[in-house]
Amino acid sequence: MAPDKSRNKIPELVMGVKNNAALKACGKYADAVYFSLDRLSLRSRAQDITAEKLADFTEEIHNNGLKGYLAVNSVIYPDDLQELDHVLEYAVSADIDAVIAWDPATIVKAAEKDLRIHVSTQANVSNQITAEFYRSLGASRVVLARELDLEHIKQIKEDTEIELEVFVHGAVCQAISGRCYLSAYLLGKSGNCGECSQPCRWEWSLHSDNGAIVDVEGKYLMSAKDLCMIEYIPELVKAGVDAFKVEGRLRNTGYTATVSECYREALDLFNAGLYERSKVLSLKEKMAMEYNRGFSTGFYFGHPGPDSLAFNFDMNASPVKREAVGIVTNYYSKRSAAAVKLLEQGLNIGDRIIIEGNTTCLEQDVRSIIHEGESVNNIEKGNEIGLAVKDTVRKNDRLFRIKK
Repeated sequence: MAPDKSRNKIPELVMGVKNNAALKACGKYADAVYFSLDRLSLRSRAQDITAEKLADFTEEIHNNGLKGYLAVNSVIYPDDLQELDHVLEYAVSADIDAVIAWDPATIVKAAEKDLRIHVSTQANVSNQITAEFYRSLGASRVVLARELDLEHIKQIKEDTEIELEVFVHGAVCQAISGRCYLSAYLLGKSGNCGECSQPCRWEWSLHSDNGAIVDVEGKYLMSAKDLCMIEYIPELVKAGVDAFKVEGRLRNTGYTATVSECYREALDLFNAGLYERSKVLSLKEKMAMEYNRGFSTGFYFGHPGPDSLAFNFDMNASPVKREAVGIVTNYYSKRSAAAVKLLEQGLNIGDRIIIEGNTTCLEQDVRSIIHEGESVNNIEKGNEIGLAVKDTVRKNDRLFRIKK
């Protein structure tokens, strides 16, 4: 399917990253990355990029030819205002390309510091007047509400000058634009401050008014499937979308690499006039091998129905599973070997493994295990082993086994 020449602007591909390893994984495919510090974001578990490391991380982003967008998108309480000033000062010093925000305090303060502002999907921008309102505050881009369909997006684009970014892939929250209070109410961990415990992904039972448990098909009654729009890139481009956003800052590095590569290939096919759904379906199948909850098109073509919920999946619908095995305790470069403590389970010759860390992403087969000076074919958990590795790994990197 050839691209529409009247709207041939290819959207920017924006990937979520959590550390240097994830940045490296998508560096050849993305146009920009978004990430957060260890504070004031909706991903409080993302701890690898501290304020002190921000300038170096941003420099690495720019060295890869990418733009870097800093998410400062949590609710700002009075006690957070001083910290907000500090974070934004770090952003200025680091030459961040844009700050992603939705709390008016963050928007106002970022504008005062002449930072480029992208309004987060948390703001629930659902019409052109709201988009223009944020432009009047100094924003250059809005990340539209995920509850919009394609026709709504077209209408907004026709009546505003601001850039429009939309989510095209990744986890979908049950709440309107992610403003959920369920985790805060049940566990005292606010999703709006980055601490969501994802109770919508738990097993739930349905009870009738008389106290009887209703028999329903499936257990995960509130767990939405992941968004996947790779089959509909022509429709999104024709709608005038300026940027494609991929959710998944906390997912593993393999996910970041595969999804960024697939969307880049699909965008390049479209740009070259070679886009065909049959070709793109193979890319979708490739992404299905990475962590996912099943795929849906969200609200893009109308209100989601039962097919958009992952009733029977315990988080991961992929046939490929990652099993935690242990942790790297040392690396010996001269011997191309790592010392590994087997904390969760044992290991066998021939196992497919991944070793991941802040700056590490290594996938290989286990080809040599040394235990107490002897070569062994398998070893149980609780032991410390020497493991032959084909590239550099680092202390505290995590080791996973891949099972298909």
